[in-house]
Amino acid sequence: MEASGALVLFDIDGTLVRRAGPHHREALVHGIRRVTGLETTTDGIPVQGMLDPDILTLMMRQAGASRTRIRAAMPEVMRSAERHYLRVCPVLHGKHCPGVRPVLERLTRRGLLLGLVTGNLTRIGWRKLERAGLREYFRFGAFGEMAATRAGLARMAIGEARRRGWIGKGAAVALIGDATADILAARANGIRSISVKTGITPPEELEALAPDFLLPDLRHLRLRMVEG
Repeated sequence: MEASGALVLFDIDGTLVRRAGPHHREALVHGIRRVTGLETTTDGIPVQGMLDPDILTLMMRQAGASRTRIRAAMPEVMRSAERHYLRVCPVLHGKHCPGVRPVLERLTRRGLLLGLVTGNLTRIGWRKLERAGLREYFRFGAFGEMAATRAGLARMAIGEARRRGWIGKGAAVALIGDATADILAARANGIRSISVKTGITPPEELEALAPDFLLPDLRHLRLRMVEG
């Protein structure tokens, strides 16, 4: 397969899918309860742009768990949360952010490589896209448990694409997301940052970080933004 001239990395929540329901957060609560017996909540945790393991850590710390207990429980907590989400995730075909499918179709026809950089745990992220009918557009992804930071996830995704020969050495790389964390991750990796205002981050917070492009939604994405 010929190497693509550009790699476009997408966040999921607030970028591709929004208002997906409480099932993801409920899965995190369930995973902690099943493994540790602790009753927890995401209330008061600024989950936007965070990685799922970091959210789980804060949930357990708020419930009084020690660092040692959290570290020991985390692998099974994540597996339990994923299993629960696979069971309860609803159909999400009506939950696309504006312009998502036409954009993915256009980028795919153009021969660009599409990947994911998301704080979702792996099986939660893929399940969400399957239930949204978007799984087919993405060859690979870097997920919340794979690195300590979103910048690390982006670095991992870019490295995998290069190692596998999916993109050439001079390929353009862009990261599209709805949170400030996506802008910072792009900047840390020296790649193009494209922000969309379809998440819950206040637009002025995105503007303050001066991404390369700040769009109302994906209907405003142009090929020159990801190929140039």
